[in-house]
Amino acid sequence: MYNEGMEEIHIPVLLSDVLEYLGPKPGESYLDLTAGYAGHADKILEVTQNYKDSVLNDRDQNAIDYLNAKYQKVKPEIVHDDFYSTALRFVENKRTFDLILADFGVSSPQLDNVERGFSFTKDARLDMRMDESQDLDAWEIVNHWSEKKIADIFERYGEEKPGRAKLLAREIVFNRPINTTTELAELIKSKSPYSHTHPATRVFQAIRIAVNDELGEIERTLPLLPKLLNKGGRVGIISFHSLEDRLVKDFFKEESSFGLESELKVLTKKPVIAADDELVYNPRARSAKLRVAEKI
Repeated sequence: MYNEGMEEIHIPVLLSDVLEYLGPKPGESYLDLTAGYAGHADKILEVTQNYKDSVLNDRDQNAIDYLNAKYQKVKPEIVHDDFYSTALRFVENKRTFDLILADFGVSSPQLDNVERGFSFTKDARLDMRMDESQDLDAWEIVNHWSEKKIADIFERYGEEKPGRAKLLAREIVFNRPINTTTELAELIKSKSPYSHTHPATRVFQAIRIAVNDELGEIERTLPLLPKLLNKGGRVGIISFHSLEDRLVKDFFKEESSFGLESELKVLTKKPVIAADDELVYNPRARSAKLRVAEKI
């Protein structure tokens, strides 16, 4: 099945809820659009036992290497691409699945790998690319984008107030070059009032979203999901901040509002969040929200 000696390096969020609401059954086909380190996929495939009709996709080469090493004896199809491109290709090829999962969060190995530059708590070159082969990285945005463009992403993707977004963008432009995560984090902190969360949190979120075109990719992918599902198939989406969750919520609401013409039935009237016991061993699940729908 897979190399059982391999250490689990990523704790999947909302795992028991994903299994409950997706309800995998033996023989069902499965598409994981953001497979990462197989935290969810492994448990779902244990139930379905349908490896030959299942696909694990990820844009991160490190995750792909891990998946290829993990699944050796019985192997699902493993695809290295962004989730929109994979979803579009399968729609064009009229390929469908019984189960689909997309987890829009940054994986623990990405956050914990200092060189990836996702975390403001560890000193590294500004990077934040999920796909390390792409050209655009955080350093390019911080050091070469215009003040207005930087302020715009802070306001839109970081949900900073307009005045503060402009202030921070101005400070960044004035203090260029800024080469490392800690340089940027300290600059933001020096211009910030006291807060319970690190003042650089929203800025790093905004830059990461811009680097990876995260919201654009979600917007392009959501309309493809009903086309990828078999009748009675279920799709689960895990998001980690309000911008993502709003897109998913609005899409599910719209797709289920057409009466007899509706393609989806929403199975989670409210987003499913982590229980207190999960937060004890997996605090990164604190902001996770799961929404699930079924193909009618």
